[in-house]
Amino acid sequence: MVKPAVDMRSWGREKFSMHVGSALFPGIAVSLLVAVTAQFLSEHYGAPAMLMALLMGLALNFLAEDGARTKAGIEYSGRTVLRLGVALLGARISVDMLTDLGGVMILLVISGVIATILFGMVAAKFFGRGWRMALLSGGAVAICGASAAMAIAAVLPKTDKSERNLAFTVMAVTVLSTVAMIAYPPLSSWFGFTPLESGVFLGGTIHDVAQVVGAGFSISPEVGETATVVKLIRVSMLAPVVLVFSLAIRAGKLDTHAPGGKRPPLLPSFVVWFLVLATLNSFGFVPASISYLAEQLSRWALLTAIAAVGIKTSLVRMMEVGGTAIGLIVVETIFLAFFVLAGVHLIG
Repeated sequence: MVKPAVDMRSWGREKFSMHVGSALFPGIAVSLLVAVTAQFLSEHYGAPAMLMALLMGLALNFLAEDGARTKAGIEYSGRTVLRLGVALLGARISVDMLTDLGGVMILLVISGVIATILFGMVAAKFFGRGWRMALLSGGAVAICGASAAMAIAAVLPKTDKSERNLAFTVMAVTVLSTVAMIAYPPLSSWFGFTPLESGVFLGGTIHDVAQVVGAGFSISPEVGETATVVKLIRVSMLAPVVLVFSLAIRAGKLDTHAPGGKRPPLLPSFVVWFLVLATLNSFGFVPASISYLAEQLSRWALLTAIAAVGIKTSLVRMMEVGGTAIGLIVVETIFLAFFVLAGVHLIG
């Protein structure tokens, strides 16, 4: 009786897949465990989940050292899982969310995003920071905090300081977003804003989505809903902003001082999927249940990714960023607040 021949290629691929999976699992598991712990602290003690994930990750930096079993999985979580989280954000975006605000308010929100990024490019020179930090911090402040910072970092040419700058930016914008969540609602009441104006002010200035929701609904359900819509309009700016950054880098407008820096693709695949999901959702092809599931998966993916970024980053190296970087992010935050505040006053 003749025995069937063994398909060595199939066996080899299966063995390779098992090896890769076993190599990635410890690091992914650690990153996810940090994310779950951060979410627990957020739900029970009110601490920002992103900030908790980052800080706990920084404390576990030894797990990302060369030779550690978790190194490969942590790298995977900070790169691939991050891209998955950003792509899934597109399922929350639709054209319908624009109809209730009106063209003038939408124009104000979009102008605030553009103006803040341009302001960051100019301010960075006065603070002695390079264009990478200007784009990273300006985009994070202008669009959606930690999520935008991680998406923008994925398309910037990599240097030995990339991870450090990303971790620092995420921590800074998360802290400032929490401060804004507490300070901005009384400020909007002091100015006597209508519910629409309060929603535009809060949604147009606070960095992270969770803090926007918290600030808006602390005033009223109407303000909370408007603020959330405005915030999602800012999130929808992520894809065009990343595209513009990529075009500028590829054209050499920003890459002249990055010898040896690896040039990123014109439009990363995760941004393409972001646009695809946003388009499908706008045409009503994404059921509400699927959109909600995508939102939850996106939140957990980003939380896991920022935990991995924290683990990969040395706290000592992150502190080397210096006070000028803090000053840059603070003045960008103040600029955005004044820009939207002035716009709401003029429109009102």
